[in-house]
Amino acid sequence: MKIKWIIYGLLLFSCLGCGYHFSPGGENIDTDIRKVFIGNFSNSTSEVNVENYVRNAFFSRFRRSARFTLVAGKGEADAVLTGKILSITSAHLAYSSSDLAKEDQVLMTLEVVFQRTDNNGIIWMNKGLSGREAYAVNVSTTTTAANKEEAIRKLSVDMADKAYRNIMSGF
Repeated sequence: MKIKWIIYGLLLFSCLGCGYHFSPGGENIDTDIRKVFIGNFSNSTSEVNVENYVRNAFFSRFRRSARFTLVAGKGEADAVLTGKILSITSAHLAYSSSDLAKEDQVLMTLEVVFQRTDNNGIIWMNKGLSGREAYAVNVSTTTTAANKEEAIRKLSVDMADKAYRNIMSGF
């Protein structure tokens, strides 16, 4: 009976001390950083208004967070988020039986920097944040253009969410 308890104890200690554990889902950001200013995103692509879609997506994402308060100016902020739209490309994804494009995808690459205002220290930065979104190609170029714009808007939201998760987790 005594040996049984010793084996259970050793088994318990070996499981607890193995070094594997789940990482906490908490924040990796200094708690002093509460006020955030989201600056302009520069656009080095030929896509019109994409910088507004991306910036608005970041506004929405930070606004949904109870952790941060958005402020109107850099002077009021503890941290500033800025970025660049580095590239937007489209490629055919699927073809019809007559070799016409049925579906395309848009690929966007961003550079995003989250930086302290007190000492200009970089909290988080990604120079190659990328994502992709598919959209339907139609015989009507107007419909295809509208589908592409909607895909870029959705992709902007997805990338803002991805960046926010990475910022908060320290990746």
